[in-house]
Amino acid sequence: MWLILAFLSAALLGCYDSFKKEALNGNAVIPVLFLNTLFSSLVFLPFIVLSATGHALDGTIFHVASGGWEVHRYVVLKALIVLSSWVLGYFGMKHLPLTIVGPINATRPVMVLVGALLVFGERLNLWQWAGVGLAVFSFLMLSRSGKKEGIDFRRDHWIWMIVGAAALGAVSGLYDKFLMAPAESGGLGLDRMLVQSWYTIYQCLMMLGMLWLLWWPKHEHTTPFRWHWSIIGVSLFLSAADFMYFYSLSLPDAMVSIVSMIRRGSVVVSFLFGAAFFHERNLKAKAVDLALVLLGMVFLAIGSS
Repeated sequence: MWLILAFLSAALLGCYDSFKKEALNGNAVIPVLFLNTLFSSLVFLPFIVLSATGHALDGTIFHVASGGWEVHRYVVLKALIVLSSWVLGYFGMKHLPLTIVGPINATRPVMVLVGALLVFGERLNLWQWAGVGLAVFSFLMLSRSGKKEGIDFRRDHWIWMIVGAAALGAVSGLYDKFLMAPAESGGLGLDRMLVQSWYTIYQCLMMLGMLWLLWWPKHEHTTPFRWHWSIIGVSLFLSAADFMYFYSLSLPDAMVSIVSMIRRGSVVVSFLFGAAFFHERNLKAKAVDLALVLLGMVFLAIGSS
């Protein structure tokens, strides 16, 4: 069951990336990101209210557990990590082709493994090292493909924003492992709905501050904001993808390493969107790069099973 949920999460995540690219096309980044966090908060707010004021959701997968500051402080940190990743990722995606961004984001499981190696002292086996090597090689190949479109991976700051977003996303994945793992395994054993619903609320509040302090005073001299219905699609697909992700992690025998790798399969969906709807260039070379990334993910999955 957790594998099916992971694959559903990957498909929804690919749609999320594609809608995000459309929403950011020629648009102001900060208000788009604020609206995404706002709509995501509105999705989960009824579950928070119903769980706190009655028993209608008791025993269901939508029930949000209660908790004091000793719990919420960890959720606030989760929101800060994810939002920092999103800010970098949104700015990078606005200025780069989706067929470049997707394969870079797909290297996150490699970063998670390296993080586990450094932080938790885990050891990589031969299959995992092969996966890491393929991911690094695919990144070098992708940089060659980018040069054909005038993108210099070493000097383009949008590329470094995407890399930074991927790295913070990997940190978030490791932190999820700590939040969701039971206490006997060294984690906090937090309720998944408490984490997902409240971190969206905290993100919205943080983005409201950024919107008011950073964007609004200069909005007349920067890229204007325009409404597009894809902004709602971003929030809906992300909320559904994350719900599937957290639900899969909460099931017995679920392996966070496998779930994270499957979720990176979303790059296939976003790549197809980039080719079919955004008419991006140099697709054959990028498809080879993508195939190397996916092969690396297969090696990581074999080594982690």
